[in-house]
Amino acid sequence: ALCCKGPPPARPEYDLVCIGLTGSGKTSLLSKLCSESPENVVSTTGFSIKAVPFQNAILNVKELGGADNIRKYWSRYYQGSQGVIFVLDSASSEDDLEAARNELHSALQHPQLCTLPFLILANHQDKPAARSVQEVCLINMTTLCLPCLLYFCCHLKEKNNTAKY
Repeated sequence: ALCCKGPPPARPEYDLVCIGLTGSGKTSLLSKLCSESPENVVSTTGFSIKAVPFQNAILNVKELGGADNIRKYWSRYYQGSQGVIFVLDSASSEDDLEAARNELHSALQHPQLCTLPFLILANHQDKPAARSVQEVCLINMTTLCLPCLLYFCCHLKEKNNTAKY
């Protein structure tokens, strides 16, 4: 008798947008999740799309460049998103942290994003200037009305120049 078992069911796909200022670690994070070499990471100009496979789902992530001249176009890429990843450089200057806070709050209030789940990653926790959990919460979370997940992380290069999250 032939096997009657069909192909495995397709994994659901979810469309996410990944935003944050230049240098926050968006590209490094996505490269690591896609098992790409950290040596090939180049800051995103414009946008890139990566399919991030997990056991039970595939995340199609639109990473948007974080430069001043690109951020004004972010909203053009929000349509169809089912979730948001906001990457924050927790060791950035006060001015950059304020700019990141403003961009986060703008995204939280955008009509196409305001009802979506947000994942906020406070990156660069390995740097001496990194802010504590309490400091980041005070900066970013005091006016948030939606449920958000806040994670603290860092991207390290080990002695053999491999990346580790």
